[in-house]
Amino acid sequence: MSDKAVLSWGKGKSAEFPVLEGSIGPDVVDIRTLYGTTGLFTYDPGFLSTGSCMSRITYIDGDQGILLYRGYPIEQLAEKCDFPEVAYLLKHGELPNKDQYNDWTGRITRHTMVHDQLTRFYTGFRRDAHPMAVLVGVVGALSAFYHDSLDINDPEHRIIAAIRLIAKMPTIVAMAYKYNAGQPFMYPRNDLSYTANFMHMMFATPCENYEPNPVLVRALDRILILHADHEQNASTSTVRLAGSSGANPFACVSAGIACLWGPAHGGANEAALNMLEQIGDASKIGEFLKKVKEKNSGVKLMGFGHRVYRNYDPRAKLMRQTCHEVLNELGLQDDRLFKLAIALEKVALEDDYFVQKKLYPNVDFYSGIVQRALGIPVKLFTGIFALARTAGWVAQWNEMIADPEQKIGRPRQLYIGAPRREYVPIDKR
Repeated sequence: MSDKAVLSWGKGKSAEFPVLEGSIGPDVVDIRTLYGTTGLFTYDPGFLSTGSCMSRITYIDGDQGILLYRGYPIEQLAEKCDFPEVAYLLKHGELPNKDQYNDWTGRITRHTMVHDQLTRFYTGFRRDAHPMAVLVGVVGALSAFYHDSLDINDPEHRIIAAIRLIAKMPTIVAMAYKYNAGQPFMYPRNDLSYTANFMHMMFATPCENYEPNPVLVRALDRILILHADHEQNASTSTVRLAGSSGANPFACVSAGIACLWGPAHGGANEAALNMLEQIGDASKIGEFLKKVKEKNSGVKLMGFGHRVYRNYDPRAKLMRQTCHEVLNELGLQDDRLFKLAIALEKVALEDDYFVQKKLYPNVDFYSGIVQRALGIPVKLFTGIFALARTAGWVAQWNEMIADPEQKIGRPRQLYIGAPRREYVPIDKR
């Protein structure tokens, strides 16, 4: 605490509130005593200017285009780490040494299988059910199978639950894909890395062997790293809010998946790919952008802009590079949608309308193209996002549970409905 903020209202009324300093980033006004001191609430729809917690996990500077996991730049982690190493960092706060890494990945590997009865859970869904609907149900159901890790006050239970969630999500997501496709489930292989194992469960069949391509494995691993955490976004806030009530971690992550499903959040990469399909050809970019600028057209430029970033999303640069690597490996350098995406990006970044509004490409703009090239169906894109974000969710949930200042989430409101009125019998209305 370094200063005081003064709130003035009414006729000569004022009150002081402490200003708290973070290690980096903007200071915050501590308004926890606001109502008790002044009888006032704040009004902040969408939490545009509200800090809901203290956190040591992720930092974003949207103006500078900076993303740090535990202080490490995302560019370094995406280049030098694999996903389990980043998951360890998010959960424990430090990068693992060799022994810690081997122990961590070994424990994850031993928990990749799901209870056999859980495999029958899938048959309760229609074959054409959206994978996210399946994930919400199956992940929530984990709490019915793993009773030995539900005590949120026991640190050992919390670490077991975290490992189970990180380990089982690839299996659950791959099974959702297989069920949609009408193919038999493929069980995990302990001899493969985390991401290679996921690709095996996605694309192998009992009738022929599948050897994951190292270049494609690395590309998907990078996608997972880039999506692993992103500060107090909508789904992470949902996980924390659910967890603040004392709900078990499986239920909390299921709530996060439900929130992530929204097209304004995890569904944005699917929307960006659909947009490119609708544009169809580079010759139609000008006409499309003209409609985007028309206020009442209802046409949006998907994959551009971000609630936090007012600069180029650092993840988008890495995803663009990954896109090149994947398409080159697969001989798809002339991929129609990728060429269209590059052309659209160039035109938009040279257009004063989008420059002034600071609408730069975000991670969703290219991630859909990469996943499509990897053979992942469009409606599973958000499922891949959920797989990656589980690492961040369990880290954020665990931090929230261990925070002595955390209370059950209970926002207040500005009531604009009818004032008190008296009941009138139905025959007199």
